[in-house]
Amino acid sequence: MRRNWQSLVAKMVFSGCVTAMMAAPVAAQAQSHCVTGTRKPPFSIGWANIYSVPTWMKQTTDTINSEAAELKKQGLVSKLMITDAQGSANTQIQQIQSMIDANMDAILVDAGSATALDRVISAACAKGIAVISFDSLVDSDDLTAKIIIDSKEWGRDAATWMAKTLDGKGNILVLNGPAGVSVSEDRRAGAMEVLKQYPGIKILAETNTPYNSAPAQEAVTNLLFSQPKIDGVLSLGGALSAGALLAFERQGRAPVPMTGENYRQFLELWKKTGIKGWAAMQPNWLGAMAAYVAVQALDGKPVPVHVNVPLPVITDATLPSYLARAKDFPTDGYIYSPYSQALFASYLAQK
Repeated sequence: MRRNWQSLVAKMVFSGCVTAMMAAPVAAQAQSHCVTGTRKPPFSIGWANIYSVPTWMKQTTDTINSEAAELKKQGLVSKLMITDAQGSANTQIQQIQSMIDANMDAILVDAGSATALDRVISAACAKGIAVISFDSLVDSDDLTAKIIIDSKEWGRDAATWMAKTLDGKGNILVLNGPAGVSVSEDRRAGAMEVLKQYPGIKILAETNTPYNSAPAQEAVTNLLFSQPKIDGVLSLGGALSAGALLAFERQGRAPVPMTGENYRQFLELWKKTGIKGWAAMQPNWLGAMAAYVAVQALDGKPVPVHVNVPLPVITDATLPSYLARAKDFPTDGYIYSPYSQALFASYLAQK
């Protein structure tokens, strides 16, 4: 009898081990990084914005508000907290810490520094808070997900277009966004990788300005006085391109081939001046997607740490389709492509 009981226990133990072994991978797969499974809907979301002044950020916040409202209707979100660090990484760190102290369920971050936020983001992760980084990314992978548009690819593609348009030789200006911001630094790094292969292209000058047309226009105006021969402008941000074209126009200089972004004024000036142009898009709906991804992770769906979004490109052929929707966007805003939760889900499903 005892032998039979021991045999039964052994079978039960073996069966339990097999069951646990079979179940363990499923649990691991379903649990995203930082997510402990103890938080239940509806979830609270914090949006830690580095600054709110540029129109791109205002439009991005609008998409986050819209997505949060949709998720509220679905019973998945209870509230959205928004902060503005006014360009200070230290302030952003303090605001993220306040969100941790408030026990927010998720924090969305557009980083003011690629490295300075690492410690506070890891602290949020350790508390079981889903952390999503997008646009200007942090270096750390100790978070739930990064939504990535490859900014180095952005720079490489822009520089490749410029080099081919100029047949591999000519004098160019390079217009960068703020120094130290990852999206700006990565675009420049990608561009320089390509330009090194074209010794016939000379960089006359580089600028670093905020992503607004007025400071870019002032910087380019100053360069027009000192540079009599400019063959192209490699602009690595849409508002910068608009400022450059306005500077050429107001100085009576003929416009030159130029790269840029989906900034409405640049796209309209591109058509008006008839320049050879190329642009990429950093969609404002990356913010909405960050909110969606955070909720999916908290709700037990598997979310990879790196979520890649293909780089959208605007050419002479596709320019009219963007301008056709211009009236739906602010005059100083960005014309971005349509988005939906189905689109976000398709990016999450990519291998």
